[in-house]
Amino acid sequence: MSAVQPPTPTSPEPVEPQELLQLGPEPDPCLRADAARNRARLLEAAARLVAERGADCLTMDAVAAEANVGKGTVFRRFGDRTGLLTALLDHSERKFQAAFLSGPPPLGPGAPPVERLRAFGLAMLRRTSEELELQLAAEPAADRRFTAPPRRVLRHHVTLLLREAVPDADSELLAHTLMAPLDPALIHHLTRQCGMPLSRLEEAWVDLVDRVTGGADRVADGADRRANGAG
Repeated sequence: MSAVQPPTPTSPEPVEPQELLQLGPEPDPCLRADAARNRARLLEAAARLVAERGADCLTMDAVAAEANVGKGTVFRRFGDRTGLLTALLDHSERKFQAAFLSGPPPLGPGAPPVERLRAFGLAMLRRTSEELELQLAAEPAADRRFTAPPRRVLRHHVTLLLREAVPDADSELLAHTLMAPLDPALIHHLTRQCGMPLSRLEEAWVDLVDRVTGGADRVADGADRRANGAG
């Protein structure tokens, strides 16, 4: 009788090709062009209101007035306020994911992993700062804080970049460490309650990435290898 081979260890979080996350229903591909434009206009109006007045002040009436449409149009498109908030966050997530998955470098493919990590954090900080009220309103409960689909996609992206930049590190755990200073609640505390300028957070992010990855040295070494034809 042949010996039973021991089971092959499996990674706790297998690497899979990244795809755009769908938080809400995919927009109907058969949606009329004018209806699609109206939906986009409503979302842009809602985003302006959140930025100007905060998510707590977002109402269906206010969105209708801002977009110059009837209130019934807003209800037909999104159902209720929760549906509107979900669609608004989904709209933002789709754009950001498209930028880091398939957009131009250094945020998108084509740049060294350390440069992409720097660009990712800077883009996250600026995006969160611009839509802070919305992201705070959409914060998942404590038991879903690290398992909510948007968080998992972002963390998985950071994990993949870390595996390229520092192959000998525990990239999965290190990704949690790097994601911590990008948390919307912390950004709110530092910028709104402590009065720190966003530029200070941006500088700290670049410094953190470089300390974790040895980033400056790795980029310089990579440039030298390419120049010498060994890269």
